[in-house]
Amino acid sequence: MTNEIFPLPLTNSSPWSARPFHRQFLARQANRLFDFFQKASINPKGGFHELDDEGHPINTDNDIRQIHVTARMVHCFAIGSLIGRPGSDEIVDHGMRDLWDKHRDAKYGGYVWGHDDKGFTDDKKQAYGHAFVLLAASSAKLAGHPLADQMIADVTKVINERFWDEKVGAVSEEYNRDWSPISDYRGQNSNMHMTEALMAAYEATGDKVYLAKAERIASHIIGKIAVPLGHRVAEHFNDKWELDKDYLGSEMFRPAGTTPGHWLEWSRLLIQLWILGDKRLSWLTDAARGLFRNAITLGWDKKYGGFFYNLDWDDKPLMREKLWWPVTEAIGAASFLCAYDRDQYYQVWYRNLWDFAANHVIDHERGGWRSELREDLTPASRLFTGKPDIYHALQACLIPLYPSIGGITAAIIKTDHGKH
Repeated sequence: MTNEIFPLPLTNSSPWSARPFHRQFLARQANRLFDFFQKASINPKGGFHELDDEGHPINTDNDIRQIHVTARMVHCFAIGSLIGRPGSDEIVDHGMRDLWDKHRDAKYGGYVWGHDDKGFTDDKKQAYGHAFVLLAASSAKLAGHPLADQMIADVTKVINERFWDEKVGAVSEEYNRDWSPISDYRGQNSNMHMTEALMAAYEATGDKVYLAKAERIASHIIGKIAVPLGHRVAEHFNDKWELDKDYLGSEMFRPAGTTPGHWLEWSRLLIQLWILGDKRLSWLTDAARGLFRNAITLGWDKKYGGFFYNLDWDDKPLMREKLWWPVTEAIGAASFLCAYDRDQYYQVWYRNLWDFAANHVIDHERGGWRSELREDLTPASRLFTGKPDIYHALQACLIPLYPSIGGITAAIIKTDHGKH
């Protein structure tokens, strides 16, 4: 079976996102994700369990709660609260309390990566984790959680004082608990998610300082680095922000080479930034188009379908596994591009991406999305065990249901309140 894409006769047909049946499909898939994660994920002792393929907690004895898992659950169930999903507010509260009581370091400030029932298990302070705390608190604020303002103020202070590099216009990476540096590593992934979080904080508070920081990160990571590299998002740098093409880090969180899924994630974020900020910054939309098309051209497996996890600097696949999250990010990016570009290329790819997700990634029998496939699209678990989180897939289902006017939480509020 070939996955080559050919032009479809879209001229006289409405886009899928406008069709009632497709919208019902999206809402149904979002609801199934809520069903899969809502009850089984809750750890009564704080935070959330990670789930296996069947939707059962992987380890209930004394499992480690990682900050990004908890923060993403808060963000997603704040979305659930905003759209009227019963039970969501209790989960938001459960997660917010865990972030504040268990991850926040009352002695040194900041938020540690992991804890278990006895205390900190990994007390490193990472920009990636702090970005998700800011995202969670911003979404929780829109959902009306009482801790949200306090957490936004607290994590913003930490980001400004410990991570933000004013000279560069980006964030540094990681520190020990006492804020002594761990390494001279600088990474784009933490900066990408910080951009997402800063835009969410701007929409939640109206403070344009957040938006200005997001624009500076995008200008540095994409405008100054990715665009001159032919719309390839470089991942790994030293503290002078010199590209390290030979970097070999964690296969899961810091894979070597380049990661097409991040090109797609940036594609959507750049359009969001253009919508929220200065419309004169046309380079944002130009870069968004270039990143999306390059990810399709270089990252999509033309034989089996799906995005290769990472590529070397000759654009050859390094790890040939197909993970769930690049497909979800491609769907979100295609949805935004369809809203602002009449080129049917994006409509064709929006359809193709959902075809692939529906036929290979969505687990229709057990619920959730399969986290990893081999090159030939058979299920695998070399990199990821079970079904790691709701965050990526939920946003892919909900972003096309709402106007492309910014982040999903703010779009829900503006739409439901009749402000759009």
